[in-house]
Amino acid sequence: MSFLRNAPPRYALVLVAVAFFAGLPTVVTSFQSLEWTGVLIFAIAIMGLNLLVGYSGQISLGHGAFMALGAYSTAILVHRYHIDYLATIPIAGLLTGLVGFFLGIPALRLSPLYLALATFALAVVTPSLIKRPADLTGGVQGILLQPPDPPQPVADAFGLINGGTPMTSEQWLYYVTFAIALVLFWVAWNLVRHRPGRALRALRDGELAAASFGVNVAGYKTLAFGLSAFYAGIAGALYGLTTGFVSPDTFPVSLSFQLLVGAVIGGLASIPGPLLGGIVTYWLPIISSQYASDQSWIPAQVAAVFKDAGPAVSYGALLILIMIFAPNGIVGLILSGYSRLRNRLLGANERGTGQIPPDPQTV
Repeated sequence: MSFLRNAPPRYALVLVAVAFFAGLPTVVTSFQSLEWTGVLIFAIAIMGLNLLVGYSGQISLGHGAFMALGAYSTAILVHRYHIDYLATIPIAGLLTGLVGFFLGIPALRLSPLYLALATFALAVVTPSLIKRPADLTGGVQGILLQPPDPPQPVADAFGLINGGTPMTSEQWLYYVTFAIALVLFWVAWNLVRHRPGRALRALRDGELAAASFGVNVAGYKTLAFGLSAFYAGIAGALYGLTTGFVSPDTFPVSLSFQLLVGAVIGGLASIPGPLLGGIVTYWLPIISSQYASDQSWIPAQVAAVFKDAGPAVSYGALLILIMIFAPNGIVGLILSGYSRLRNRLLGANERGTGQIPPDPQTV
């Protein structure tokens, strides 16, 4: 109890967020639980991208390809080799992370612009490459996955908590995703607080200066690429299990842009930023299209653009606003507002106790 009383306020916010997401399936429908599972999956992928872009300063436009590799790894292992779906998730992450690590080696010689173009090319060719070994990947038809049923002890415990309502496969996948997201966010938080995080930030701010202080530039840059791909592979595996179907069209080029926009909107180089970015990334296209079509004051041509052009218009408009008014993302905006409010309250308290003279403009 003394630890909780002496803990910083952000720890209380973390506990509130964990309690909110832990209890969410008990107050929403199974379909809504599935939608929130998608939010957590995007948050995991964006967290990995944030480690690469926000902390190490390497730009990637191809993380949709890593998600595709993770999803197909799980789908093939489950559908073709009948491996337990839970066991395939870490396998998919490790395989994708290994691929990302080796792709990060040639990326060492590329400037940020050419690295972005190279990863963009990876995202473009991946849907076509998936179609080639049709016997293994199912070609254009993809692979159909059966939604996993929850274990009976877990289902019974959920029924006791939820008034006897049985747990569905959607709710079970939500809790699996939530548990994995909790572990991966904790790993990222510990990583950035210690030596690897300091080394990555040093690389982002200046490679020559980091190398002069003994930072292994090549090692940490490839590590960031591999770790980021590992997160994307885990997210892809969960995405395949959640949707119950994977195909080349499931992972278009726009998915990579969607993840990058989510990282920027949430806030680069921040731990809670990917969660906020995942919420915005998942819900914004749905809300914007429904809102635009329901508002009579919006011209029909504008509403049609929001409805037919997909998420590109919504993401583009929000990204422009974020770059103008909150260049550090939503997290940066919240922290800046909190800092200003705290300084104002502290200043008012000090003036009231006579520790500093009052502001002449307020007299």
